Amino acid sequence: MKGESEIHSFNQLYSDYKSRFVRFANTYVGDSMIAEDIAIESLMYYWENRGNLAPESNVPAYILTVIKHKCLNYLQRLRTQEDIVEYLKDCDTWELNLRIATLEACNPEKLFSDEVISLVTKALETLPEQTRDIFIRSRYNNQSHKEIADALGVSTKTVEYHVTKALKVLRVALKDYFPLLVFFPRFFC
Repeated sequence: MKGESEIHSFNQLYSDYKSRFVRFANTYVGDSMIAEDIAIESLMYYWENRGNLAPESNVPAYILTVIKHKCLNYLQRLRTQEDIVEYLKDCDTWELNLRIATLEACNPEKLFSDEVISLVTKALETLPEQTRDIFIRSRYNNQSHKEIADALGVSTKTVEYHVTKALKVLRVALKDYFPLLVFFPRFFC
């Protein structure tokens, strides 16, 4: 009999106050489904803890206090989520701005020419000293084959041989950069 009386008491409390509790919660959370969940959870919390309350306790005021705390917790979680979303958005914005700035500062021609110069330098370092010296005189110092031959005391055929040998090594080293022939024909002809 006591169990039926308790169920009847709970049902009476539920039917008398549920809509008021939902309206109260909805005033703060702004979502009727969430407000209803909070109101029902608060009623259940009261029911589970009713034995700990003094007999003269104001039950609706107690439940409204529980609802108030649950609404506060919900709103604080929302604020934390929004703060996190804002922080992540700021991070994304910062990263995007960094990418834009880096790309704007990028000079592909400089990067590309530095890479080619490095490959040419490495390739020239692999050549025998006389071949490297003749190639540098021919391509960098703009000396004619005759001028080089006279300066080194060799024949012009020897100069041509060493220039051809250097060009073969450079063509292999720069095989991926053949379109540059358009820009640097003097080195590869």
